Amino acid sequence: MMTITYPVKNGLYINMTNRCPCACTFCLRQNGDGVYGSDSLWLDREPTVAQICESIDAWDLTQFKEVVFCGYGEPTERLDDLLKVAAYIKSKSDIKIRINTNGLADLICNRETASSLQGLIDTVSISLNATNKEDYLKTVRPKFGIDSYDAMLRFAKDCTNYVSEVIMTIVDVVTTKEEQDKCRKICESIGATLRIRPYESE
Repeated sequence: MMTITYPVKNGLYINMTNRCPCACTFCLRQNGDGVYGSDSLWLDREPTVAQICESIDAWDLTQFKEVVFCGYGEPTERLDDLLKVAAYIKSKSDIKIRINTNGLADLICNRETASSLQGLIDTVSISLNATNKEDYLKTVRPKFGIDSYDAMLRFAKDCTNYVSEVIMTIVDVVTTKEEQDKCRKICESIGATLRIRPYESE
């Protein structure tokens, strides 16, 4: 049985894909097969929309505060399917829906994507992780190259027009206090909230 959905604290997480255009130096996938006590998040194959919805239906959503698209891959690699699943969730519940993303959806999908989230996604959490494109390239190692950083920032800014809450995150152990202060200013200029998150080793 593949792990398609799994609980983390007060959220139900959805593991849709193992594809990702990045190879972050601190990626949790390097540490083991699962996180937060989950079974393996490596998928034998990508589940269909119907299978994802069936997996969601196995849980009592009233026991959770939010549903989060986050697994061992970048969820916007399957953006169209993600939005279908989000619409299904909205049709049966008023639970909040969040996407944890690297913010490269526009490059992945080769189009502007933020507007498609309107009415379906309540929170977008975007990995910032650097104060400039050169450091971003070294840390995140995106396949799209040096222009990825600016594309991520544009996506974040666009999301503020369509999504209620836009969060940008950095990991404490890979950023200095000075870098964190710079990241906070970047978020303020975009209209996003900075979250400094602890590195989770498992």
